[in-house]
Amino acid sequence: MKYSGIGGQAVLEGVMMKNKEKYAVAVRKPDGEITVDTKEYYGLIKNKTLRNIPILRGVLSFVESLTLGISTLTYSASFFEEDEEDTKVKKKELTKEAAAKKEKAEMGITVAFSFVLAIGIFMILPYYLSLIFQKFITSHVALALIEGVIRMMIFLAYIASISLMKDIQRVFMYHGAEHKCINCIEHGMELNVENVRKSSRLHKRCGTSFLLFVMIISIIFFAFIDVKSRILKVVLRLLLIPVIAGVSYEFIRLAGKSDNPVVNLLSKPGLWLQKLTTREPDDSMIEVGIASVEAV
Repeated sequence: MKYSGIGGQAVLEGVMMKNKEKYAVAVRKPDGEITVDTKEYYGLIKNKTLRNIPILRGVLSFVESLTLGISTLTYSASFFEEDEEDTKVKKKELTKEAAAKKEKAEMGITVAFSFVLAIGIFMILPYYLSLIFQKFITSHVALALIEGVIRMMIFLAYIASISLMKDIQRVFMYHGAEHKCINCIEHGMELNVENVRKSSRLHKRCGTSFLLFVMIISIIFFAFIDVKSRILKVVLRLLLIPVIAGVSYEFIRLAGKSDNPVVNLLSKPGLWLQKLTTREPDDSMIEVGIASVEAV
Protein backbone atom coordinates (compact mmCIF):
# COMPACT_ATOMS: atom_id res chain seq x y z
CA MET A 1 0.00 0.00 0.00
CA LYS A 2 1.34 3.44 -0.89
CA TYR A 3 1.58 5.94 1.98
CA SER A 4 0.48 9.38 0.78
CA GLY A 5 1.22 11.38 3.92
CA ILE A 6 -2.11 13.17 3.56
CA GLY A 7 -4.39 13.41 6.55
CA GLY A 8 -7.81 14.92 6.89
CA GLN A 9 -10.82 15.78 8.95
CA ALA A 10 -14.51 16.31 8.35
CA VAL A 11 -15.94 19.75 9.10
CA LEU A 12 -19.43 21.23 8.84
CA GLU A 13 -20.54 20.53 5.24
CA GLY A 14 -16.93 20.08 4.20
CA VAL A 15 -13.56 18.39 4.42
CA MET A 16 -10.14 19.54 5.60
CA MET A 17 -7.07 17.89 4.11
CA LYS A 18 -3.48 18.41 5.27
CA ASN A 19 -0.26 17.51 3.50
CA LYS A 20 2.89 18.49 5.44
CA GLU A 21 2.55 22.20 6.27
CA LYS A 22 -0.18 22.89 3.72
CA TYR A 23 -3.87 22.40 4.46
CA ALA A 24 -7.09 23.12 2.62
CA VAL A 25 -10.70 23.37 3.75
CA ALA A 26 -13.32 22.71 1.09
CA VAL A 27 -16.90 23.62 2.02
CA ARG A 28 -20.17 23.20 0.13
CA LYS A 29 -21.90 26.56 0.66
CA PRO A 30 -25.71 26.87 1.00
CA ASP A 31 -25.93 27.99 -2.66
CA GLY A 32 -24.24 24.73 -3.76
CA GLU A 33 -20.88 26.26 -4.68
CA ILE A 34 -17.68 24.66 -3.36
CA THR A 35 -15.29 27.13 -1.77
CA VAL A 36 -11.70 26.12 -0.96
CA ASP A 37 -9.48 27.94 1.53
CA THR A 38 -5.79 26.95 1.41
CA LYS A 39 -3.29 27.92 4.10
CA GLU A 40 -0.07 26.80 5.75
CA TYR A 41 0.25 25.61 9.33
CA TYR A 42 3.72 24.99 10.78
CA GLY A 43 2.56 23.71 14.15
CA LEU A 44 3.63 24.46 17.69
CA ILE A 45 7.31 23.67 17.10
CA LYS A 46 9.01 24.27 13.74
CA ASN A 47 12.23 22.41 14.56
CA LYS A 48 12.10 19.24 12.43
CA THR A 49 14.49 17.32 14.69
CA LEU A 50 12.20 17.80 17.69
CA ARG A 51 9.11 17.09 15.60
CA ASN A 52 10.51 13.69 14.58
CA ILE A 53 11.20 12.45 18.11
CA PRO A 54 8.97 9.41 18.77
CA ILE A 55 6.22 9.95 21.38
CA LEU A 56 6.82 13.74 21.37
CA ARG A 57 5.65 13.98 17.76
CA GLY A 58 2.46 12.22 18.79
CA VAL A 59 1.78 14.71 21.57
CA LEU A 60 2.43 17.62 19.20
CA SER A 61 0.25 16.06 16.50
CA PHE A 62 -2.64 15.58 18.95
CA VAL A 63 -2.58 19.19 20.21
CA GLU A 64 -2.09 20.61 16.72
CA SER A 65 -4.93 18.51 15.29
CA LEU A 66 -7.23 19.75 18.04
CA THR A 67 -6.25 23.38 17.43
CA LEU A 68 -6.47 23.14 13.64
CA GLY A 69 -9.71 21.19 13.90
CA ILE A 70 -11.43 23.89 15.96
CA SER A 71 -10.16 26.55 13.56
CA THR A 72 -11.44 24.78 10.44
CA LEU A 73 -14.78 23.98 12.10
CA THR A 74 -15.16 27.68 12.93
CA TYR A 75 -14.37 28.57 9.31
CA SER A 76 -16.86 26.08 7.86
CA ALA A 77 -19.56 27.13 10.34
CA SER A 78 -19.21 30.76 9.22
CA PHE A 79 -21.05 29.88 5.99
CA PHE A 80 -24.10 28.65 7.86
CA GLU A 81 -24.70 31.31 10.51
CA GLU A 82 -28.39 31.93 11.04
CA ASP A 83 -28.30 35.72 11.05
CA GLU A 84 -25.86 36.58 8.28
CA GLU A 85 -26.80 40.26 8.08
CA ASP A 86 -26.12 40.85 11.78
CA THR A 87 -22.85 38.98 11.47
CA LYS A 88 -21.71 41.11 8.53
CA VAL A 89 -22.49 44.30 10.46
CA LYS A 90 -20.58 43.11 13.50
CA LYS A 91 -17.57 42.16 11.36
CA LYS A 92 -17.52 45.60 9.75
CA GLU A 93 -17.43 47.22 13.17
CA LEU A 94 -14.22 45.37 14.01
CA THR A 95 -10.85 46.03 12.41
CA LYS A 96 -9.13 43.05 10.78
CA GLU A 97 -6.52 42.97 13.54
CA ALA A 98 -9.12 43.10 16.31
CA ALA A 99 -11.22 40.43 14.60
CA ALA A 100 -8.17 38.16 14.27
CA LYS A 101 -7.28 38.62 17.95
CA LYS A 102 -10.87 37.94 19.00
CA GLU A 103 -11.01 34.79 16.87
CA LYS A 104 -7.71 33.49 18.31
CA ALA A 105 -8.89 34.19 21.86
CA GLU A 106 -12.22 32.44 21.29
CA MET A 107 -10.47 29.47 19.66
CA GLY A 108 -8.01 29.25 22.57
CA ILE A 109 -10.83 29.24 25.11
CA THR A 110 -12.77 26.62 23.11
CA VAL A 111 -9.75 24.32 22.79
CA ALA A 112 -8.90 24.67 26.49
CA PHE A 113 -12.50 24.06 27.59
CA SER A 114 -12.86 21.05 25.25
CA PHE A 115 -9.63 19.55 26.55
CA VAL A 116 -10.52 20.02 30.22
CA LEU A 117 -14.02 18.63 29.65
CA ALA A 118 -12.66 15.57 27.82
CA ILE A 119 -10.10 14.91 30.58
CA GLY A 120 -12.82 15.19 33.22
CA ILE A 121 -15.31 12.90 31.48
CA PHE A 122 -13.00 10.27 29.99
CA MET A 123 -10.13 10.18 32.49
CA ILE A 124 -11.14 11.49 35.94
CA LEU A 125 -14.78 10.31 36.07
CA PRO A 126 -13.99 6.63 35.27
CA TYR A 127 -11.39 6.56 38.05
CA TYR A 128 -13.83 7.79 40.70
CA LEU A 129 -16.57 5.45 39.44
CA SER A 130 -14.15 2.52 39.75
CA LEU A 131 -13.71 3.32 43.46
CA ILE A 132 -17.20 1.88 44.00
CA PHE A 133 -15.64 -1.57 43.46
CA GLN A 134 -12.86 -0.93 45.98
CA LYS A 135 -15.05 -2.43 48.72
CA PHE A 136 -14.99 -5.82 46.98
CA ILE A 137 -11.67 -5.79 45.09
CA THR A 138 -8.24 -5.06 46.56
CA SER A 139 -6.05 -5.64 43.49
CA HIS A 140 -5.05 -2.31 41.95
CA VAL A 141 -4.52 -4.06 38.59
CA ALA A 142 -8.10 -5.38 38.63
CA LEU A 143 -9.39 -1.92 39.60
CA ALA A 144 -7.40 -0.38 36.74
CA LEU A 145 -9.03 -2.88 34.38
CA ILE A 146 -12.50 -2.01 35.71
CA GLU A 147 -11.67 1.69 35.35
CA GLY A 148 -10.64 1.02 31.74
CA VAL A 149 -13.88 -0.83 31.01
CA ILE A 150 -15.90 2.07 32.47
CA ARG A 151 -13.87 4.54 30.39
CA MET A 152 -14.48 2.51 27.26
CA MET A 153 -18.23 2.28 27.97
CA ILE A 154 -18.47 6.06 28.43
CA PHE A 155 -16.53 6.64 25.22
CA LEU A 156 -18.63 4.21 23.16
CA ALA A 157 -21.86 5.59 24.64
CA TYR A 158 -20.73 9.09 23.67
CA ILE A 159 -19.94 8.05 20.07
CA ALA A 160 -23.20 6.11 19.76
CA SER A 161 -25.30 8.99 21.12
CA ILE A 162 -23.84 11.74 18.91
CA SER A 163 -24.16 9.46 15.86
CA LEU A 164 -27.95 9.75 16.26
CA MET A 165 -27.88 13.53 15.69
CA LYS A 166 -28.77 14.56 12.11
CA ASP A 167 -26.07 17.26 11.85
CA ILE A 168 -23.43 14.85 13.14
CA GLN A 169 -24.60 12.18 10.69
CA ARG A 170 -23.79 14.59 7.85
CA VAL A 171 -20.39 15.30 9.39
CA PHE A 172 -19.81 11.53 9.53
CA MET A 173 -20.73 11.31 5.83
CA TYR A 174 -18.07 13.92 5.05
CA HIS A 175 -15.73 11.92 7.31
CA GLY A 176 -16.43 8.96 5.05
CA ALA A 177 -15.70 11.08 1.96
CA GLU A 178 -12.38 12.13 3.49
CA HIS A 179 -11.30 8.52 4.08
CA LYS A 180 -12.47 7.36 0.67
CA CYS A 181 -10.45 10.10 -1.06
CA ILE A 182 -7.29 9.22 0.87
CA ASN A 183 -7.79 5.49 0.22
CA CYS A 184 -8.28 6.22 -3.47
CA ILE A 185 -4.94 8.03 -3.63
CA GLU A 186 -3.07 5.46 -1.54
CA HIS A 187 -4.24 2.65 -3.81
CA GLY A 188 -2.88 4.47 -6.85
CA MET A 189 -6.21 5.21 -8.50
CA GLU A 190 -7.10 8.37 -10.36
CA LEU A 191 -8.93 10.80 -8.10
CA ASN A 192 -12.46 11.04 -9.48
CA VAL A 193 -15.97 10.51 -8.10
CA GLU A 194 -16.33 6.99 -9.52
CA ASN A 195 -13.02 5.72 -8.07
CA VAL A 196 -13.56 7.43 -4.73
CA ARG A 197 -17.04 5.92 -4.45
CA LYS A 198 -15.51 2.43 -4.86
CA SER A 199 -12.89 3.05 -2.14
CA SER A 200 -13.29 2.07 1.52
CA ARG A 201 -14.61 4.57 4.03
CA LEU A 202 -12.42 3.01 6.76
CA HIS A 203 -8.78 3.95 7.34
CA LYS A 204 -6.19 2.75 9.85
CA ARG A 205 -4.79 6.27 10.46
CA CYS A 206 -8.15 7.69 11.53
CA GLY A 207 -8.52 9.86 14.63
CA THR A 208 -11.29 7.54 15.82
CA SER A 209 -8.79 4.68 15.97
CA PHE A 210 -6.32 6.96 17.74
CA LEU A 211 -8.83 7.80 20.48
CA LEU A 212 -9.77 4.14 20.90
CA PHE A 213 -6.11 3.21 21.39
CA VAL A 214 -5.73 6.02 23.92
CA MET A 215 -8.50 4.29 25.90
CA ILE A 216 -6.89 0.84 25.57
CA ILE A 217 -3.29 1.89 26.25
CA SER A 218 -4.36 3.93 29.28
CA ILE A 219 -5.48 0.67 30.94
CA ILE A 220 -1.93 -0.71 30.63
CA PHE A 221 -0.26 2.46 31.91
CA PHE A 222 -2.66 3.03 34.80
CA ALA A 223 -2.25 -0.57 35.98
CA PHE A 224 1.29 0.35 37.07
CA ILE A 225 0.12 3.21 39.30
CA ASP A 226 0.17 1.70 42.77
CA VAL A 227 0.01 4.54 45.30
CA LYS A 228 -2.36 5.02 48.21
CA SER A 229 -3.15 8.71 47.78
CA ARG A 230 -6.19 9.23 45.52
CA ILE A 231 -5.07 12.74 44.66
CA LEU A 232 -1.64 11.45 43.62
CA LYS A 233 -3.31 8.75 41.50
CA VAL A 234 -5.30 11.43 39.66
CA VAL A 235 -2.20 13.61 39.21
CA LEU A 236 -0.19 10.68 37.83
CA ARG A 237 -3.01 9.86 35.41
CA LEU A 238 -2.99 13.44 34.14
CA LEU A 239 0.80 13.43 33.76
CA LEU A 240 0.67 10.19 31.77
CA ILE A 241 -1.90 11.45 29.24
CA PRO A 242 0.71 13.01 26.89
CA VAL A 243 2.77 9.80 27.00
CA ILE A 244 -0.31 7.66 26.29
CA ALA A 245 -1.26 9.96 23.38
CA GLY A 246 2.29 9.72 22.03
CA VAL A 247 2.36 5.91 22.20
CA SER A 248 -1.09 5.70 20.57
CA TYR A 249 0.08 7.98 17.77
CA GLU A 250 3.12 5.78 17.11
CA PHE A 251 0.90 2.74 16.67
CA ILE A 252 -1.52 4.56 14.36
CA ARG A 253 1.45 5.84 12.34
CA LEU A 254 2.84 2.31 12.07
CA ALA A 255 -0.56 0.92 11.14
CA GLY A 256 -0.88 3.41 8.29
CA LYS A 257 2.38 2.22 6.76
CA SER A 258 2.26 -1.50 7.49
CA ASP A 259 0.37 -4.48 6.13
CA ASN A 260 1.76 -6.77 8.83
CA PRO A 261 -0.92 -9.34 9.84
CA VAL A 262 -0.43 -8.61 13.56
CA VAL A 263 -0.70 -4.84 13.02
CA ASN A 264 -3.78 -5.38 10.85
CA LEU A 265 -5.35 -7.51 13.58
CA LEU A 266 -4.66 -4.88 16.26
CA SER A 267 -6.14 -2.22 13.95
CA LYS A 268 -9.47 -4.07 13.65
CA PRO A 269 -11.18 -2.54 16.74
CA GLY A 270 -10.51 0.98 15.44
CA LEU A 271 -11.85 0.07 12.00
CA TRP A 272 -14.98 -1.44 13.55
CA LEU A 273 -15.56 1.76 15.53
CA GLN A 274 -15.20 3.80 12.35
CA LYS A 275 -18.36 2.13 11.09
CA LEU A 276 -20.08 4.43 13.61
CA THR A 277 -18.04 7.58 12.94
CA THR A 278 -18.16 7.36 9.14
CA ARG A 279 -21.10 7.06 6.77
CA GLU A 280 -21.27 6.50 3.03
CA PRO A 281 -21.19 9.97 1.39
CA ASP A 282 -23.18 11.07 -1.61
CA ASP A 283 -21.46 12.24 -4.81
CA SER A 284 -21.72 15.93 -3.86
CA MET A 285 -19.77 15.22 -0.66
CA ILE A 286 -17.16 13.23 -2.58
CA GLU A 287 -16.70 16.25 -4.88
CA VAL A 288 -15.95 18.39 -1.81
CA GLY A 289 -13.40 15.84 -0.61
CA ILE A 290 -11.72 15.76 -4.02
CA ALA A 291 -11.55 19.57 -4.12
CA SER A 292 -9.83 19.57 -0.72
CA VAL A 293 -7.29 16.89 -1.74
CA GLU A 294 -6.46 18.59 -5.03
CA ALA A 295 -5.75 21.85 -3.21
CA VAL A 296 -2.93 20.22 -1.20
